Amino acid sequence: MEVTALCITLMVDVLLLLNVQSDYYDHKADAAFLHIDPNRLQFFEYDLISFNCVGFHGPAEWRVMTKVPSKTAQYETSTGSVKIKPAFVSHSGAYWCENRNGERTDSVNITITAGDVILESPTLPVMERHSVTLRCTKRATSSNLPADFFKDGHFSRTGYTGEMTIDSVSRSDEGLYKCRISGAGYSAESWLAVGAYVTPAPQDTTSLESHEAPPQPPRRDSLLFVIIVTLAIAVFCVVVLLFLLGLLQRQKHRAAFVSSDAPTAELEEVDEHGSLPNPQIPIYATVRKPKKKRGSQEVIT
Repeated sequence: MEVTALCITLMVDVLLLLNVQSDYYDHKADAAFLHIDPNRLQFFEYDLISFNCVGFHGPAEWRVMTKVPSKTAQYETSTGSVKIKPAFVSHSGAYWCENRNGERTDSVNITITAGDVILESPTLPVMERHSVTLRCTKRATSSNLPADFFKDGHFSRTGYTGEMTIDSVSRSDEGLYKCRISGAGYSAESWLAVGAYVTPAPQDTTSLESHEAPPQPPRRDSLLFVIIVTLAIAVFCVVVLLFLLGLLQRQKHRAAFVSSDAPTAELEEVDEHGSLPNPQIPIYATVRKPKKKRGSQEVIT
């Protein structure tokens, strides 16, 4: 019974998880935003850039829109998502998502440079009290080189590992940032936006993590994983129940076998008077010989 109750509890938990993920998808569908991969505002020429729209009506209802300096009007680039490969300086400009009803997301300005240095900063606003890390990267270099960081044209600090971290972001940290690597030059400037801090609801246990990366909808393969786990739990429960049933049948069979043999053993041990003799106590008996009568041929036996 305990195993059955455990299996039922596990199945209920999995079903609740599926329901929670479904609600998560529905909730995320209400907020449209532009997701850029890699998550930064500056790119080197010939990089691969992916844009993806997530909106109320699903990706198919939203289009990536852009306005670059070489164009005088806005134009559609793709339905739902678009990839730029390779990226050129002419692709620099504002990008956003828009649906057929005229609803649109905030625009994101990206910069493609032909230089050797870029500043990696998040595409979406960083919430107050959260932390953010800015990185200065040199083209074709995997190691982190020391870099100087500037805010609004003024020197801020030196990052000896090529990074600058702001532990608790405030409104005063909002502005234009750039970096410089000795011998390689400066990066372009990018705007770091700061959003107002929102007090979590009492039931919200989500930790205050860095919003360096944009919010992403949960991956669909997580649902597949939950389904596989559900099937595994179901198979495990069936196997355990079959094992318990087999064990119970075996015990019943052995009990029936023992009960059928017990009377015979008792009859062999009970004497003619209905008592059980003690095999450890010797039993003695007196034997009398019959007497013969004189003068007679009759013998009493």
